[in-house]
Amino acid sequence: MTRDIGLFNEDGGLVASPELAAAVRQMLEQLGEDPQRDGLLKTPERVARSLAFLTSGYGQDPRAIVGDALFDAEYDEMVVVRDVEIYSLCEHHLLPFYGRCHIAYLPTEKIVGLSKLARLVEVYARRLQVQ
Repeated sequence: MTRDIGLFNEDGGLVASPELAAAVRQMLEQLGEDPQRDGLLKTPERVARSLAFLTSGYGQDPRAIVGDALFDAEYDEMVVVRDVEIYSLCEHHLLPFYGRCHIAYLPTEKIVGLSKLARLVEVYARRLQVQ
C-alpha cells in the first residue's frame, strides 16, 4: 500500500499537501496559538513538509528499492548487517526516536546487495513505528 503524502518538485524539494498544512494550522489554533503571527506564518507548511519527509516510506515500494540487486550465489552462511542507524516516528505520539538496526538472514539461492538492505531499513523507518 502506498499513498501520496507529498511530491518532489523540479528542484528535488519535498512539497507537502495543502491539507496537511491546513491540519497543522488547525492544530496550532487548538493549542491557543495564532498561526498568523510573524513567527508562525510559514510553520504549517514547514511542519507539513517535515512530516511528509519523515513518513515518506509509505510512498516507496520496497521491491523497487531492491530492484535487480538480487544475485545468484551459493552461500550457506548467515548474512549480517549491523548498526544501521534509524530515525523514525513513534506511532502512539508522533514523537521522533532513533536507534540501530541489525539485519540477518540465511540466503537460499540469491543474496541481496548490502547497500540495498540499508535502503530498505530507511524505507521502513520512514513509516510510523512502535518503539
